[in-house]
Amino acid sequence: MSEERFDLVIRGRRILTTAGIAAREVGVRGGKIVAIEPLGNGLAGAEVIELADDETLLPGLVDTHVHVNEPGRTEWEGFASATRAAAAGGVTTIIDMPLNSIPPTTTVEGLKLKREVAEDQAFVDVGFWGGAVPGNKAELRGLHDEGVFGFKCFLLHSGVDEFPHLDADEMEEDMAELKTFDSLMIVHAEDSHAIDRAPHPGGDHYSTFLASRPRGAENKAIAEVIERARWTGARAHILHLSSSDALPMIASAKRDGVHLTVETCPHYLTLMAEEIPDGATAYKCCPPIREASNRELLWAGLQDGTIDCIVSDHSPSTLDLKDLENGDFAVAWGGVSSLQLGLSLIWTEARHRGIPLEQVVSWMAEKPAALARLTNKGQLALGYDADFAVFAPDEAYVVDVSKLKHKNPITPYDGKALSGVVRQTYLRGTLVDGRTPTGKLIRRGGV
Repeated sequence: MSEERFDLVIRGRRILTTAGIAAREVGVRGGKIVAIEPLGNGLAGAEVIELADDETLLPGLVDTHVHVNEPGRTEWEGFASATRAAAAGGVTTIIDMPLNSIPPTTTVEGLKLKREVAEDQAFVDVGFWGGAVPGNKAELRGLHDEGVFGFKCFLLHSGVDEFPHLDADEMEEDMAELKTFDSLMIVHAEDSHAIDRAPHPGGDHYSTFLASRPRGAENKAIAEVIERARWTGARAHILHLSSSDALPMIASAKRDGVHLTVETCPHYLTLMAEEIPDGATAYKCCPPIREASNRELLWAGLQDGTIDCIVSDHSPSTLDLKDLENGDFAVAWGGVSSLQLGLSLIWTEARHRGIPLEQVVSWMAEKPAALARLTNKGQLALGYDADFAVFAPDEAYVVDVSKLKHKNPITPYDGKALSGVVRQTYLRGTLVDGRTPTGKLIRRGGV
C-alpha cells in the first residue's frame, strides 16, 4: 500500500482491546482509534511503531481523584507537574478536585480561573469536579452547565477552611438539587461526631493516629450517604473507601437499586498499618491506611464488584507540612502522593493474587471513565481517543522519589520494588514528551 492511510499505526503481539489481549494493529487518524485489525494486515501510516515483545499496549488510564491545588497553593502541586507525573504513569486523563486550590471550585468564577491557569500547561487531558459547600446551592446548576463532572462534599472538616463541610441534611438538600439535572455527588464519608469521640491522634505512633480515625466514622457516614441517595434518588459516589466493614451495606444498597458507586486507592490496597514506621508521616491520609486483614477484604470487594474503581487520591503538599522533623501524625498534612505510581503499585499486588492485567486496567481506566461518563476514554476501542500507555509488565524497578515528576519529593513508596514500567504514553495519538503540553481541558459530555 503506497497511500498513508493513518497518522499513526501501532503494531504488537499484546494489544489490550475490549476483547482482551491479542496480536493487533491499531490505526489512528485525527487523534481517534479508527482501525483495529489482526497483526500482519499491514496497515500503513505516516508513523509506524512496532512494540517490543515484552510490551503491552493499554488504553490510557483515567484518574478521577487528583488534587492539583493550582492556583493558590501551587507550591503544593501545579498542573504542569501533576500532568507530567500522570503521563509518566500511563494516566492520560485526570479530573481535578475542587480543593485545595484558592479559590476552591465552588463558583463558576473559581472554575474559570482554574481553567485559565491549566489551559496551556496540561500534558494530559484535565477535567474538573465542582464543590458543594454550605451556601453555594445556587451555584451548582451553573457549574454543571459549565461542564464540571459532578460535585464533591465533605461530611467533616475538609482540612482547609475555605472548603467547609456539609451536614447530612445539607448534603441531602444538595443531592435533591443535583437529581434535577442528573449530576453526581461524590462524598468524603467520615463522621465528625465519631471522630470527636475517638482518641486524640497526637505523637509519632501510627497506631495512635489509626485509632483517631476509626472504621466506625467511615461506616456511619457511608450509611448516611446511602440513605440520602435512596431518599432523593440522586447518584452518589463514595470516595477513597478504606473501611472494609462498609462493604456489606454498600453491596446491599446496590442490590436495592440505590445509585451508588465506590472507589478505593492504591495505598489502601498495597500498604498496611502493621508495617508503617513510627513518625512516617508520608503514610498519613484520611481515611487512614488500615490493617492487613482490612486490605484483603478490600481486594475481595473489588473482585466481587462492590468497589467499582481504583484512583489515586493524589493529595500532595510541601515537605514542611508533613512535619518530617517531628513525625507527629496529628500535625502532618494528610495525603499520599502516588499519581505516577498507581498502575505499577496495583499490578505488583494484583499479579501476586493471580489477577490479570486486563482486570487491573478495567478498574483504573474503563471504570473511572464510566464514573465520569467519559464515553471516549478508558478503552482501546474504535471511535475512542487514541490515548495509550506502552507498558512492560515484567520489568521491575525501585521507586526513587527524586525521579518522580510530581512537585514535592515525598511518597510512602520511596525505595519500594515494583513490577511494571510505563515506557511511553500517547495522548490522542501523540507521544507525550514532557516538554510540549498537548492536553485539553475537557467538560462533562464532551471537550
